[in-house]
Amino acid sequence: MKYDFLIVGAGLFGAVFAHEAAQKGKRCLVIDKRSHIGGNIYTERIENIQVHQYGAHIFHTNNRRIWDYVQQFADFNRYTNSPVARYKDELYNLPFNMNTFHALWGVVTPEQAKQKIQKQIRESGITEITNLEEQAISLVGRDLYEKLVKGYTEKQWGKKATELPAFIIRRLPVRFTYDNNYFNDLYQGIPIGGYTQIAEKMLQKSDVQLNTDFFADKDRLCALADTIVFTGMIDQYFDYCFGNLEYRSLRFESEILPTDNYQGNAVVNYTAREIPYTRIIEHRHFETTDSDKTVITREYPADWHPGEEPYYPVNDAKNNALYQKYHALAERESHVIFGGRLGGYQYMDMHQVIAKALKCAEQYV
Repeated sequence: MKYDFLIVGAGLFGAVFAHEAAQKGKRCLVIDKRSHIGGNIYTERIENIQVHQYGAHIFHTNNRRIWDYVQQFADFNRYTNSPVARYKDELYNLPFNMNTFHALWGVVTPEQAKQKIQKQIRESGITEITNLEEQAISLVGRDLYEKLVKGYTEKQWGKKATELPAFIIRRLPVRFTYDNNYFNDLYQGIPIGGYTQIAEKMLQKSDVQLNTDFFADKDRLCALADTIVFTGMIDQYFDYCFGNLEYRSLRFESEILPTDNYQGNAVVNYTAREIPYTRIIEHRHFETTDSDKTVITREYPADWHPGEEPYYPVNDAKNNALYQKYHALAERESHVIFGGRLGGYQYMDMHQVIAKALKCAEQYV
């Protein structure tokens, strides 16, 4: 059977593209090496709780078009992302706001908080920024950096903060209000019943093959379609001809606990360096459930090695320069469209992925 599009990857980008193509009468074959659709937004019902299997996903956007688009496929609740940071036995609200500053210093007014931060920035004596540590201290002072930025960031990237480039933290969200809402976006929520239903509805009119490795049967699969939409690693597509791009990976450890409330919040970040995981997610707090149990997931950042799951690119100067070489090759592949985080070697939130996929579909379908 001949298809108009072979879509490699049943994640959000591939699912949106497939939906748009099918709406215009195009035949799509969607393949994925995993045993499920949805990519990293995949959710699974466990103990009557929708478990985010690949980390917490909170949908947020300022784009009304994207908000209206995604609500075709699910009803969203009014979940507000208000994570808590735990440093040893101290708890702080995120993003940095007046609740954070009061817990840290006892200040009660925005002016007091601003003076405290500015005093620490002056005392640091930093005049030239050469690494992430200096960048962070120059933005929020030493106390916030030492307790809430340093350890978490070093775990996330697997390197000391003094070895990380400053651009990783161009800015840190600092708000001088008593507002724990992490996102400033107008629209925010989580689909009632999980994210998997969204991918299912998007892919209804496409043929889907799971447990299918594109590279294990590349020639036969490519012959099935006129155009390929590739959402995997762009360097792998070109057989790493210029060398490997760097990625970061994640490892998740989940457990079911005989309680209906383990930590009192959906997301608690662990910022101390000696704690090996970056956060614990308690999934029942994402949406209403009558379960008398809870499911928690510890999230461990990890170095990426071939054969493991890449979760996000390392967009430093060296890797971005290498990506540009692969991008130049991709531009010459007239029958292949590269998309998604891995195909475009770019970190994106869900709303950005959808916007890119819609733009791509408008251009090529």
